[in-house]
Amino acid sequence: MAAAKINLPENIRGLDDAAVAASREENGRNIPPEPSINPVLALLKEILQEPMLMLLIAVTAIYFVLGEWGEAYFMLAAIALVSGISFYQDSRSRKALEALEKMNEPLSKVIRNGTLQSISTADIVIGDMLVISEGNTVNADGVIVHSNDFSVNESALTGEAFAVFKEADSDDPYVYSGTLVVSGLAICRVEQIGEQTKIGQLGKAILDIREEPTPLQQQIEQFVKWMAIVGIGVFLAVWLYNFIQSRSLTGSLLKGLTLAMSILPEEIPVAFTTFMALGSRRLMQLGIIVKKIRTVEALGSATVICTDKTGTITENRMSLQSVYNAADHTLYENGQWPAAVIRAAMWASEPVPFDPMEKTLHQLYAQTTETDERPQYRIVHEYPLEGKPPMMTHVFETNDGQRIVAAKGAPEAILRVCHLPEAEKSQVQQQLSQLAEKGYRILGVATSGFTGTDYPAQQQDLPFSFIGLVAFYDPPKANIGQVFQQFYQAGIDIKIITGDNSATTKAIATQAGLQHAEEAIDGETLMQQSLPDMQATLQRVNIFTRMFPEAKLAAIDALKADNQVVAMTGDGVNDGPALKAAHIGIAMGKKGTEIAKQAAALILANDDLSGMVDAVAMGRRIYTNIKKAVQYIISIHIPIILTVSLPLFLGWAYPNIFTPVHVIFLELIMGPTCSIVYENEPMEPNAMQLPPRPISQTFLSFKEMAVSLLQGLVITAGVLGIYQYSLSQGHDEVYTRSMVFTTLVLANVFLTQVNRSFYYSFIASMRNHNKLMVGVILITLALLAAMLYIPPVAGFFSITALDIRSLLTCAAVGAISVWWFELWKWGKRLKNTATENQ
Repeated sequence: MAAAKINLPENIRGLDDAAVAASREENGRNIPPEPSINPVLALLKEILQEPMLMLLIAVTAIYFVLGEWGEAYFMLAAIALVSGISFYQDSRSRKALEALEKMNEPLSKVIRNGTLQSISTADIVIGDMLVISEGNTVNADGVIVHSNDFSVNESALTGEAFAVFKEADSDDPYVYSGTLVVSGLAICRVEQIGEQTKIGQLGKAILDIREEPTPLQQQIEQFVKWMAIVGIGVFLAVWLYNFIQSRSLTGSLLKGLTLAMSILPEEIPVAFTTFMALGSRRLMQLGIIVKKIRTVEALGSATVICTDKTGTITENRMSLQSVYNAADHTLYENGQWPAAVIRAAMWASEPVPFDPMEKTLHQLYAQTTETDERPQYRIVHEYPLEGKPPMMTHVFETNDGQRIVAAKGAPEAILRVCHLPEAEKSQVQQQLSQLAEKGYRILGVATSGFTGTDYPAQQQDLPFSFIGLVAFYDPPKANIGQVFQQFYQAGIDIKIITGDNSATTKAIATQAGLQHAEEAIDGETLMQQSLPDMQATLQRVNIFTRMFPEAKLAAIDALKADNQVVAMTGDGVNDGPALKAAHIGIAMGKKGTEIAKQAAALILANDDLSGMVDAVAMGRRIYTNIKKAVQYIISIHIPIILTVSLPLFLGWAYPNIFTPVHVIFLELIMGPTCSIVYENEPMEPNAMQLPPRPISQTFLSFKEMAVSLLQGLVITAGVLGIYQYSLSQGHDEVYTRSMVFTTLVLANVFLTQVNRSFYYSFIASMRNHNKLMVGVILITLALLAAMLYIPPVAGFFSITALDIRSLLTCAAVGAISVWWFELWKWGKRLKNTATENQ
């Protein structure tokens, strides 16, 4: 908890510690409503509706009907194990999401014991004095007791997205949780918290609404749906065929269900959810807070990053470099700053400064003034930062009516309202050009002698006098050049979108290593262009200056219309619309306003753009690993399906080579392999040297699907080849089943290793350690050994021990049926090398 002294109205002291404890004891904590159904019960309901579990239950029931108790109990154990794996994966995902929610938990400012304190929003109690200002989200319902030019956007409750002016004496002095402060400051007495707030009551009705699936989710769900339809069709065909042959209803049902179980790729949706949730957790460990899980899918597709300048490209460490004093037409650069300019600039700043420039001005004022006047004055009126270009004005008064009116902002805006003679204006503009070429951030400063109480609607209508210029230097971050280079290597374009002037931005951009930094265009010019012209400009130009909210939003929309996948960074109140419109909205954790954080999908906790390099890399890693998992599932399902069905339809000697217990064993191996092992797979070495994938790209291309099918068919050929080999050696059904099953399990082990990369060799992949893969493979081999060489286990699975020759034959065939793919990858690398050398 942090506390700070501020100039408070004397009658507002807030609660003391004893009153806070009593209020919390009586009214509870300020937490949102919980979902209406327990997440564990919700998961259990979801599991019971899964097609695979339904099949397992049906098979178990048939075994009980047939009196085959061992198989029935094994299937019950399988049901428990499958459910346990689902619970485990859901638990990992839920814990990851809970950690993200905790990282997203906002802080609020309250007055307690006469001091301003930052506390967790959950710790707000009824009776607290809540302090809210421009850019904040209101985190409890309350009534205003003190305010200054305060307005709020209540669209979260009303749907009307305009600012509503409020004050203690107005007809509606109430503020509501979930609304956004547009301007000014207010102190409110909290009256409702948690579920009792208006948004809390509304939240109960919307908590259980299911979020729309992402394009990738939709493709995966469609694929699984079609496979389920195929499974139903094959099940009916096999059941009918067996029933005609045997006239046994239960026996034919069992065989049909065996094949249906082998077809359903139920691992894929589970893998997708697990990958996304755990990927978000990995990003959180890198200081990147994911607010919207669906954003993880888009990260690997980002084609352009629109970044602001101050605090993102630069260090946000404002040091005063130069001051131009209009009174004597002198530029000061030696640290002996003219007190009049510093004083006016300080009064134009917030009383409790947040911005680094304003903090510097307050510090310099304390150093240059003989008498600190700040305790004697209170702010009575303010005009927030607005206009094109922007400026802001503050009006301060003492108790006896002495007044100070000061403004600061973009030099163009200040000069426009001061109406200087042309000669003097030309002199100031010459100073501006020289300062901007050095990359300085420049503010114009003015004062007004306005003495009335009927304030004009616009600050530009006040009578201003020009005081001077203050120029700050905010150097580029030491790592920004490397960050830009990494984006360029990954095929990602960079645009700087800033409210600063062109000369300063071009100087900083050049120092940072931005490509094509010689040209810039301002927001007004951009907004005058048609959509095709704007798209052409955005393709050519990388620096956009004096950008206001509408221009930022237009630029983002134009890029999206040009089929770009847009990431945008922002931190201010006015960045909200553009952050929300971008595919990937990125707010700054330290300097970002709550409105920006609320609109964004990601938050960079340390305000370091290098985090976006990590985020893009993680997005590409997750997408690639999901593809590996899905291709693995397809490739290993094919030999299971065909080994179950072909001997039956072709009338081979042992038509029912596998039973449900064999299929469920294979399913139990595949589940952890795709959902746990491949999720843990490291990023491939060339992932950040490849161009972004189109976001509309089909999840598996025709070529990728063909490769997976070919892998599965070759494994099938090997497995069925072992079947025929065993027959030729005169082996019985049990021994043949043992060889076929062993070959398939070993082929699965080899496939897991080979499919770690579809480009790099197995040896190269081994250099990237994956301990989970080693563990799953060792467990699989141990279980296979137990099934073959522990008589009770072998008897249960209707298999038997293999001699060393048979075992080596199975291993060799399993290896050959998979390792041929290494030659395919070698050819692919040779082809790429030849292309690069041309």
